[in-house]
Amino acid sequence: MKIFIIIGLLIFPLLRVAAQEQGDGPYAFDLSTFSGVNQGNSYITMPFNIGNIAPIWFEANVMPDFCIRKSKNARLMGVITPQIIIRMYQEESFPVRTPSYIPQITIYYAPTPEPIKERTILFGRIAHHSNGQEGDFYLPGQVINLKSGDFSTNYFQAGAIRSRYSKKLDAWQFFSTHIEVHPKAWTIPELRNQYSPLRWQVAMSVYKNPFDKKANGHNKSQLSAIAKATWMFGDVGGWQTFDSDRLTVDLTFNLHPGFFEEIGFFINFYYGMDYYNIYFSEQLQVIRFGIMTEGLKF
Repeated sequence: MKIFIIIGLLIFPLLRVAAQEQGDGPYAFDLSTFSGVNQGNSYITMPFNIGNIAPIWFEANVMPDFCIRKSKNARLMGVITPQIIIRMYQEESFPVRTPSYIPQITIYYAPTPEPIKERTILFGRIAHHSNGQEGDFYLPGQVINLKSGDFSTNYFQAGAIRSRYSKKLDAWQFFSTHIEVHPKAWTIPELRNQYSPLRWQVAMSVYKNPFDKKANGHNKSQLSAIAKATWMFGDVGGWQTFDSDRLTVDLTFNLHPGFFEEIGFFINFYYGMDYYNIYFSEQLQVIRFGIMTEGLKF
């Protein structure tokens, strides 16, 4: 019952927002805008969190994007992203343990020949996720070696992104969905039967006042909200068919003050499996605060 309550609390607001009156937006987006929404953002968290995550000074997500396309109006575009996530722990010598290395290549395709104000974009991605370690996966007693154990998997994603404009909210909305597959041959043997090989994600992003400017020509503050829900399939030891451990929920609210060119302030709620490589066996319930640079540029 708990699992359905959590899903309902997440999905109902998204459906309500998506059902708002749609109309002509003030802008036609090219593929780089969809990429900015879909790729994710670079951020740094503050040294205090609310929840069960281990004490850390910060978590940093660094993900620059390198776009490859013929022109701004191209219907096909490639994006190379050398993503790295690191955590510095509040321990002696401030260790940074087993960073997540997630290099990836994403291809975006626009079925329509010209940019229009509301459109659907298809994408596919191939990625590698590892922690740069080569030690034994297990310590004596079949305990996972979090400090130096080898973690490595490769996967691909396929999905679509839809943009829509709400007159009532005066906000742009982006709805996306994709499947993620970790083929057995692409994953180290130790992860089999305990790391979900098939995942389905839905996401909604809402951007309020992205174009508004003050009378002096400066940008107004911009608000954005990003909600993601992922369900993990497959035979994973200890998980029942409808176990709440299969669900991850990721909610982020970001305020980008008009007096800053790049930086915004965010609050994030995360529930579910730890995404930090070999720490996947941990279940997180955490609220975090920090600064963020959004990849999306209006």
